Amino acid sequence: MLLPSAAAVPDATTTPPSLKAVLWDMDGTLVDTEPYWIAAEIGLVTEHGGHWDVEKAMGLVGNALESTAAVLQDAGVQLSVREIVDHLSHSVIAGVRRELPWRPGARELLAELHGRGVRCALVTMSERNLASEVVNALDSDYFEFMITGDEVENGKPHPEPYLMAVERLRETDPELTGNHCVAIEDSVPGVASAVASGVATIAVPNAVPLPADPSRTLWTTLAGRTYDDVATVLAAHAASAGAAL
Repeated sequence: MLLPSAAAVPDATTTPPSLKAVLWDMDGTLVDTEPYWIAAEIGLVTEHGGHWDVEKAMGLVGNALESTAAVLQDAGVQLSVREIVDHLSHSVIAGVRRELPWRPGARELLAELHGRGVRCALVTMSERNLASEVVNALDSDYFEFMITGDEVENGKPHPEPYLMAVERLRETDPELTGNHCVAIEDSVPGVASAVASGVATIAVPNAVPLPADPSRTLWTTLAGRTYDDVATVLAAHAASAGAAL
């Protein structure tokens, strides 16, 4: 299991760290695929004679797919976890191929960050087959790599996905730490994962509201946001962490 290193603790007497990387959640943050997931869940549970609705589905937003599958089994779906994950993923992929609804401002901010030399990675609990559909639709090399739900032992809200992303970034930049990274998330499990990893976190709620939490920055939208806005969040996070020492 990956754990934060002591090197990730900032020194309040030093210059604020530079913004080197932004770690993007996908579902609900980069693209609004949550309606596809919800429809797939309702359809599957209904097919198996159970009851599922939007309110129940909202409670699973941002969870690891294996966790969602276990809940759907309890709701009456008589399939294995793997079969449920495959069914949901294939249904969402079909929706994405029909129409890919980008979140407001997401592509514009992604393009600006890339143009300013900020490394970007996708950190999602969707599996690689779905994540690849979204990344390929961008028709660009904005994302350096993906960390997907089928690659981690512990999904969100565990910090492993974000810690793994930082380690991947460090392979080509050993001086990089979590202090140089900002995560962008929309869900309770996703925000918890990013915050627990130690990276500065921007929460942009979408399908579900997020509780008040001083450990992350809340934005209502990515529309109109820029590199400077993200860098400001990173600097504030470093100052807050330094003041707590």
